[in-house]
This record gives sequence, structure tokens and C-alpha cells, in this order.
Amino acid sequence: MHAYRDQYAQIFNNGQNVVLIAISNDSIGALHSWARDDQFPFLMASDADLAVSKQYGAARATSSNRNLFVVGPDGKIAFRAVPFREVDPTAYEELGEAVKKLIPPPSGGGG
Repeated sequence: MHAYRDQYAQIFNNGQNVVLIAISNDSIGALHSWARDDQFPFLMASDADLAVSKQYGAARATSSNRNLFVVGPDGKIAFRAVPFREVDPTAYEELGEAVKKLIPPPSGGGG
């Protein structure tokens, strides 16, 4: 999560036309404290019953795998890293490229 925070502007277009939601089976209170204390600039959601993890095939017995999905504006999965290799710097490069492909180009400005 710290890598996402530290590279937020670069990977996630500083939140412009991108929504990052980190989903975990931690409680809402624990996620709230963590997000506040570590100043995460993105959303965190609790999946205590693992319903979302099950839908995406990430559920284990009591937790979920560290998987990553990029969902396009059409609602379809545009990129997946199963599992996500959070210690591999190239994983963040791949993620950044996948996100960039989905960001609409800036509307032209010159008249």
C-alpha cells in the first residue's frame, strides 16, 4: 500500500480519471485507522465476508491473495496481476502502463 501511496501521482494519474480502491478483509475500523495514519490518497474498502474476493477468484480460507485488477470504464477487467508481485519494481511499471491505456487523452485546447 505504501508503494501505491508513494507512486500515486505517477501510476494513477494523481487520481484524475482513475479510482483506486484497495480491498481487504480487514475491518472498516482497521482500514480507516491505517488509511488515516499512513495518509493513503485512495479509497480502502472492507471485504470482511470475502464476497468480492470470491467474485474475482482471490479468496482463500480466511483471507485473500494479493491480486490486482484494473477495471476499465466499460466495467471489464483490462489488466490483471494474479498474484501481484509487490516487491518487483517492474510490476508497478506494468500497472502504470495498463492504467495509462485507459485514461482518456486530454481534450484539445486550441481553437
